[in-house]
Amino acid sequence: MSALSLKNTLRPLPALIMALSLSACTLGPDYQRPELQTPVAFKQAEGWKLAAPSDHILGDAWWQLYDDAELNALVEKLNLSNQDLAVAEAQYRQARALVRGARAGFFPSLTGNAGKTRSGRGVGSSTTRLPDGSTVTSSGGGGISQSYDLSFAASWELDLWGRLRRGLESSRASMQASSADLAAVRLSLQSELVQNYLQLRVLDAQQRLLDATVQAYARSLRISENQYRAGIVGRADIAQARTQLKSTEAQAIDLRYQRAQLEHAIAVLIGVPPAEFALAEVDALPQLPEVPSLLPSQLLERRPDVAAAERDVIAANAEIGVAKTAWFPSLSLSAAGGYRSGTLDNWIETPNRFWSIGPEFAMTLFDGGLIRSQIEQAEASYDQTVASYRQTVLNSFREVEDNLVQLRVMAEEAVVQQEALEAAQESLRLIENQYRAGTVDFLSVATVQTTALNNERTNLTLLGSRLTSSVQLITALGGGWHSDRLEEEPPMAAGRE
Repeated sequence: MSALSLKNTLRPLPALIMALSLSACTLGPDYQRPELQTPVAFKQAEGWKLAAPSDHILGDAWWQLYDDAELNALVEKLNLSNQDLAVAEAQYRQARALVRGARAGFFPSLTGNAGKTRSGRGVGSSTTRLPDGSTVTSSGGGGISQSYDLSFAASWELDLWGRLRRGLESSRASMQASSADLAAVRLSLQSELVQNYLQLRVLDAQQRLLDATVQAYARSLRISENQYRAGIVGRADIAQARTQLKSTEAQAIDLRYQRAQLEHAIAVLIGVPPAEFALAEVDALPQLPEVPSLLPSQLLERRPDVAAAERDVIAANAEIGVAKTAWFPSLSLSAAGGYRSGTLDNWIETPNRFWSIGPEFAMTLFDGGLIRSQIEQAEASYDQTVASYRQTVLNSFREVEDNLVQLRVMAEEAVVQQEALEAAQESLRLIENQYRAGTVDFLSVATVQTTALNNERTNLTLLGSRLTSSVQLITALGGGWHSDRLEEEPPMAAGRE
């Protein structure tokens, strides 16, 4: 190769190196997590019995803490068939597609065109007057022409100031926010299902209690009737015993519609029409699990709503850079070429070839303050997302504290309530013996029986509240989720990948 040829070959290199150097510039602020005031520990965790070890208890299938095979199966059905989850999953796939669209801007675009064109003009005549006064008439013949075109065009915008990179950063953060939103929806639906199921099982226990109480009150009514016939008690005792029996039967009937409503809610959550779903009663009563402890700072990584709020901040921060690139010129490289001919026979031949190539700079010279307003909008949007992120974190701290104190106080209440129940049962045993001996009237017995029944129902209601609060605490701690799952790997939802 001659020196001249080498020089001609290397001549474009400085321009290419300059373009590559310029393309390394990225305008706009780099993201930094907003400052947060994070407590070192939860205030209400002091004195609360926590699971140990606590670093692996909250796995993906956190509902297995309740050790119920039917509950596990229901949650799996929810993960596959819930329609709200399908909506969130479709929104996530849409956000992921937008990321792929943002990446496409880094590559040249190539288009091709092939076509045939026919054209013609009309036939007409014209009259021309000569200087001697005579006229001459001429006619123009019309005709049809046709052309064949085969062309290709390529264009490529160089990312000189980082507009495309900031746009991709924003799209990726929005995709991750959508992924976290999907996880938050899934966790919320799972929590709702588990709470409904646990409450249904508590209602089953209350139903068994009321059914057994109805049988006991029916026996009391028979005893009163026998004593009335023997002349031991008056008719008022029979009326009192019958009133108590029927009142308790009404309470037992009232539980049926409450259970049916919970059953219907569970059916909808797993994507089944209520008419096609039924849960059989079981004797087992859910046990309250031990809940693992977490530091407040861990909520920033474990709660999907907190992660989603932070990704919104990242996206808004990147949009500031996108807005600032409008101050600077854009550079596009374009090329086109192909063949054009009036006949098909010699269409693809060298004489019919055409081409064009060249760069294009574009820059806004005056816009009346439009770019400045767009930058200010982006900065205000960023401030808004920061405030929303901080508020989401504060709400997460409050939810955990609320459920911790609720569980702790209800645990203390359960101890006292159990003592009250034992005392009521002992009092009932004594008063029933006194009634059989004829030393007290039935009104005294009915009063003690009602007190004992109310204490047993309160005991079950309190257990249901503690179970519900434990689910809410697990949900407030983020379940088994972690922000590491916000990477490119798509989450499973609604039977799709």
